[in-house]
Amino acid sequence: MAQKSPSGSQTALREANRALLFETVRKFGGLTQIELSEATGLSTATVSNLVRQFVDEDVFETRSTIRSGRRATLVTLRRQLGISIGMFIGKRELAICVMDFSRTILSSHSLPLALDHKVDSTIERAILLIEETINALGATTSEIVGICLAVEAPVNKATQQVAVSGILRGWENKELRAPFSSVFQVPVYVQNSAHMGGLAESRLGSARGIENFIYVHASDGVGAAAFVNGALLRGVTGLAGEIGHVQVDPLGPICSCGNRGCLNTTVNEARLVSLLNVTHGTMTLDDLITMANEGDPGCRRIVADVSVRIAEVTAQVCITLDPKIVVVGGKFAETGDLFIEPFQESLRRLLFPDALAPIDVLPAHFEKTSQITGACLFALEHSTLSMTPAPAKEQQ
Repeated sequence: MAQKSPSGSQTALREANRALLFETVRKFGGLTQIELSEATGLSTATVSNLVRQFVDEDVFETRSTIRSGRRATLVTLRRQLGISIGMFIGKRELAICVMDFSRTILSSHSLPLALDHKVDSTIERAILLIEETINALGATTSEIVGICLAVEAPVNKATQQVAVSGILRGWENKELRAPFSSVFQVPVYVQNSAHMGGLAESRLGSARGIENFIYVHASDGVGAAAFVNGALLRGVTGLAGEIGHVQVDPLGPICSCGNRGCLNTTVNEARLVSLLNVTHGTMTLDDLITMANEGDPGCRRIVADVSVRIAEVTAQVCITLDPKIVVVGGKFAETGDLFIEPFQESLRRLLFPDALAPIDVLPAHFEKTSQITGACLFALEHSTLSMTPAPAKEQQ
C-alpha cells in the first residue's frame, strides 16, 4: 500500500500556525517577532516567515522599535484609513475594542471596575486605557475617527445620557462625551450596550443578512435590541429593548429602576448566587457559569431556570414584532446548549403553534465582545471617512 502524502497535514499545520500568529497579534495589539515566538511557542524562523507572508498580503505591517535596549521589529495589524474606539462601561467592567475600516479588530481587552465606580475616575481610566492601547498598536491618537461608549444602562436618544436613575448608579444625566472629545478631538457617541451588541450581530455576526431579528444579552440582568427591516428599533426616547424591566412578578422585590418585580430582579447576579450559598458557598456569576459548564447540577439548574424565565419575556416581544430569529449573547450564552435549548423550547411553546416558520434561537457570534464590537462599528458607520453604506434610518 502506498504511503499517504504528509502534504495535507503540513498544510493544516501551516494554517493553524497562521491562525495562532494572527490571533496573538490581534489580542496584544503589537509584539516584536521575538515576543511573538515566546507567546505562540513557534520558532523564530517560523514567525519570521509567517510575518513576511502577512506583510505581503497587506495584513500585517512592521516597524523598528527598541526592546531592552536592542533594536527589534514590531508587528501590528495593518490599519486602513483610520481606527475607531468602542468602549463598554458596565457595573463592574471597563472594556475596549479598536477596529479599522476593514472591520478588523486590532485589539480588545477589559479591566475590572469596583461596584458603584465613580464617573470622573472611570472616565480618566478609560481615556488612559485608550492612549495605552493606541500606543501598543504603534498608532497615534490622530488616527482615531470616532469613539462610541456602550453603557450598561438605558440611554436617552436625544441627550445621549444615561436616562434612568439607579441602574448605573451615579451616571444618570451626566455629560459623558465632552471629556473624550476634548482629549481626542473626534466625534463621541453614547449608546446602550445591548443595542450595540445587536449591531455587531447584525453587521458581522449570527444575524448577518437578516433584517428582522431580536438580540438578547443575558448576563447580570437582561437587555435586548430589536431590528426591524434592517434598522435598529430604538423608540421615541431610545429606551426600546429594555426587557429586563418588564414586570414578571407584581408582588416581587423593588428593581433598581424603581418598579416592582422586573425581570432583572429575578435573574441578577446577587439573587442567583444567593440560591447556591448553602451548597456552594460564596461565589460570583462567573463562578456559576464555569461550574455549570463543568457539569455542576445546581449551577446547571440555575442556568436552565434563567433561560426559561428570559424566554417567557422574549416571547412577548416575538409575538409583537414577528422576527425571523433570536440571537442570544452575554455570560449565560457561554453555556451553549444548556441555555439555548430550554430557551428555544420555551419560546416555541409560547408562540403560535401553527406558525409557518418557527423562530430559531442562535448563540451570538461575538460571545464576549459583542458590545464593544458593535460600539466600534457604530463609530465607523458614523464617520465621515466610512467606506461602508450609511446605516438605514432608525425606526421610530
